[in-house]
Parts: sequence; structure tokens; C-alpha cells
Amino acid sequence: MATDQGSGGGTAAPVVTVAGPRVPRAEEVLTPEAVSFVVGLHRAFEGRRQELLARRHTRRAEIAQAGTLDFLPETAEIRAADWQVAEAPRALQDRRVEITGPTDRKMVINALNSGAKIWLADFEDATSPTWQSVVSGQINLIDAFEGRIDFTSAQGKEYKLKPAGELATVVVRPRGWHLDESHLMVDGVPVAGALFDFGLYFFHNAKRLLAKGVEDPNSGPYFYLPKTESHLEARLWNDVFTHAQAQLGIPHGTIRATVLIETIMAAFEMDEILYELREHAAGLNAGRWDYLFSIVKNFRDAGEQYILPDRNSVGMTSPFMAAYARLLVQTCHKRGAHAIGGMAAFIPSRKDPEVNAAALEKVKADKDREAGGGFDGSWVAHPDLVPVARASFDAVLGEHPNQKQNPGSTEPVTAAQLLDVAGAGGSCTEAGLQNAVAVGLRYCEAWLRGLGAVGIFNMMEDAATAEISRSQIWQWIHNGVVLADTGEKATAELVRTLVSQELATIAAELGDEVYAAGRWAEARELFEQVSLAEDFVDFLTLPGYALLG
Repeated sequence: MATDQGSGGGTAAPVVTVAGPRVPRAEEVLTPEAVSFVVGLHRAFEGRRQELLARRHTRRAEIAQAGTLDFLPETAEIRAADWQVAEAPRALQDRRVEITGPTDRKMVINALNSGAKIWLADFEDATSPTWQSVVSGQINLIDAFEGRIDFTSAQGKEYKLKPAGELATVVVRPRGWHLDESHLMVDGVPVAGALFDFGLYFFHNAKRLLAKGVEDPNSGPYFYLPKTESHLEARLWNDVFTHAQAQLGIPHGTIRATVLIETIMAAFEMDEILYELREHAAGLNAGRWDYLFSIVKNFRDAGEQYILPDRNSVGMTSPFMAAYARLLVQTCHKRGAHAIGGMAAFIPSRKDPEVNAAALEKVKADKDREAGGGFDGSWVAHPDLVPVARASFDAVLGEHPNQKQNPGSTEPVTAAQLLDVAGAGGSCTEAGLQNAVAVGLRYCEAWLRGLGAVGIFNMMEDAATAEISRSQIWQWIHNGVVLADTGEKATAELVRTLVSQELATIAAELGDEVYAAGRWAEARELFEQVSLAEDFVDFLTLPGYALLG
């Protein structure tokens, strides 16, 4: 449908078009008032968003020319000054275990019931942004807050919420600045997916959550901010928050946001990012999978010292990743903010106890390391991992809600340490290349079917891990990597062969009928485009979005 509305953002009434496939109960979310609120955000901030997206390309060109990065000289005073972020609200004081997942109805219930302190309700990497998903996700969150959500599976299993006092606190992750929402157009221009997700959620739920907070202090409009590349992008978010609160008469500082440090550029601006958001900041998170992708993406042609070895050989004990974790804890605790650790993506198997035991031991070691290193909490992807992570943090925190008083390691973190990819060791192998093809291809097909969080080989994969897979392939090919286990060179021809072999394997696994019902041909086209094109595609979700319909 197309409607004309005044947004309050200018003298001319914008032409607003909302067009997409029918979603049941969409009218409850896409009310004229809610759409007008989002349109107002668009008109106030779209120009700055585009300027910052253009700046990303300029920054990438500078990195390519210099082959390195450093802390910003122009913001040295902020890093040296003595300042703190606002005190965390009660709901965000104890974040020792956070679970992540998309906003489909079953996940909403399972995540809220999981025993985790926080649920990251994800409209970003764990969601394929179909119109159905982004609209129904908003409906599901409203239903959850109203206590009227339930779900019955095809097998007849019923899912219902536990009592309010036992539920996780909701923290919403909108899409990153780079993604559009093409189903809502303003004067022929799509609104930012970030403003669509944030705007609808805030409009419908801010006052509802504050009203609930009178009886339930675990409520408030809280957010995770993804894919941030600079403190200027954090400043934009801060201005969006200030504008949104003023528009709805919400007290300034009510919104709290945790920023994912999942780009190499943001790692060099942690202090500055917290400073820009200091009245709304809740902490920083070590988004480690996207962080690896960002390193490959930005240093993909900067020499062999930046070639990332097999993905599965790079962990948080790799020197450059350990430096990143140390800096995050040091920065957060110096500024009074929470430091949240990375994702444990293992999906427990109830069929293979040996695989389960080995994997859970690795998860425990990872969470023990984070808790011992000063983090205040960490992420898991599956409810069965909540007790594992909680035990690691309980052992360190005890009855304390966090360990922000712990300054973390006293070892300074240098630019050279953050960029020491070569120090990770490891090698590039055909087995690693095959795994990248298998994970990337399977994920792309599921994403095209509307699934953003996908279990592949006992791991919960999302867009971040698919990005690592395809960017590594691009990097290995364009740097002439010779595979350690075969002596063969990584080439586009070899990758196409591996793709064909993987599709044959998948067809045999699924059977002809199920395979034919999938979107494997389109997945192959998308995966090969983002892995093998001469020009590197910034995000696989950009060309992928055009295929979602």
C-alpha cells in the first residue's frame, strides 16, 4: 500500500510506501503512528547514514594503502581522560550468561525460559530478513511482553512461558547500518533496516517496558549494536536514541546499548565508542566471528602476514585474539562498562555422547578463560549450554553481579599485537577449504529459505561464520595460497569443483525430492559470487537480500 504522511522532519509530506507479502497481524505493528515514527527517524538520519557508509569505503581504501591500522591521534585526549559511562540499570547489572537467537515464536519462548540472564533477540545475523521474519518478530516480542505467547510444534509439543520472574531480560539487536529495508520506502528511498527494527520495537515497547518495570525491574528498552566501524557510527546511534526518547517523552538515558566490537576498526576505537554513547552505554561485546571476517575483509590484499589459516584453528588463545580480548576488558572496566565475551556456538547432541563430552569440555575451557580474564558474562547459542557458562562465571563472580572492579590484565595492548595474524600459526589446507565451502554453501541455502540461525555439523552458524568462510576463500585465491595438505594452489576452479562435490554430497544426504525443493542452485550462485568475484563484495547479505523476495 502507499500512503502520504507527514513525519515532522520537514515541510513537505513524504510519500511513504509499505509493500510486502501479507503477514498475519502486520497491522498491529505497522500502525500509521508507528510507521510515521520510523519515517521521522529516516528523514532525520538517513543523510548521515549514507555519509558514514561512504566513509567506510574511504577508510577501507586508506587501510589498503597503508597495510596497517593504529589508534586515532585525534582522539588521544578521550583515551587519556578520566570518565565513566552511566551506571547500568538493575536489569543489566548481572549478565553472566546471555543466549542469542532469532525472534521466531519458538525461539522467543525457549530463550526467555532458558535460565540465561539476557536474551539477545536478534534481527541481524541470526535472522534472514524476509518481510515475514522482521514483522512477525516484532509481533512475537510484543506478545511475549504481554504474556500471551505460546507455540505448538508440528509434533504436538507445546511451548509456554515460565513465570515473569524466571524470564531472561530482552536485549534487541537491530540490523547493521549497511542494510536496507526495501519494503518500507520514503520518497522512493528504502529506510535503514537498523531504523526499521529499532524504531518499531522502541515505539511499541518502550513505554510498555517502563510500565512493567514498576513491578519487574528486569525490563527496559535495551539494545545490541552490530557492525559498528567507528565512533562516528556510535555517535549516530546516540543521536538516534536522543531523538527517539524525546519524540516519545521517554527520559533521556533510558535506552541502554551494548556495542559489538566485531570489526577491526572498532577495536582501535573502543574508548571512543563508549564515550560517544556514555549516557546510553551498557558495555562492549567480543563479537569474535565477525571480528575475524573484518580482519580478512580489510586486510585481504595487504600481504601474506594477514592470511587467516583454517578457521577452526584460530581461537581466543591465538595471540591477536587474546590481545583483542584483553583490550576489551581493560577498556570496559576502566570506564565502568560491562565486558561481554564471545559466542559458544556448539549444539549439544543427544545421540553422540562422546562428541558431546569433548565439545562441552571445550566450551567449559572457553568460558573459564573468559571469566578468569575479567569478562562479566558471555554468550551461548543453545539452552543446554547455559548451565555450563553459568558454572564458569559463578566460580569467579560468586554472589557479585559482575567484576567491573577487576581492571583485567595489566599488560598494555599495542596496535602490532592486534594485527599479529601471522602469530596465530596454523596453516591453510584443502580440508579447511572444503569446510569453508560446506558451511558457506549450506548456510546460504538456508538463509535464502528464511533461516538465519542454522545448525551445521553440530555448530550454530549464522551470517558471521558464513562471511568468514567466503572471505577466506577469496583471500586464499587472490593471494595464491598453496594448500599445506595437498600442495595444490587455491584457485577458483578448485573451489567450483569442491562446490559441485558438496552439492552431490548434500543431494545424497537429503534425497532427490527434498533436494529439489531447496534453493541450492541459487545458493551456489550467491556463494560463488561472494567468494570468487574479482571485486570483493562487502557483505554477502547485500546481494542475497535481492534474492529473498
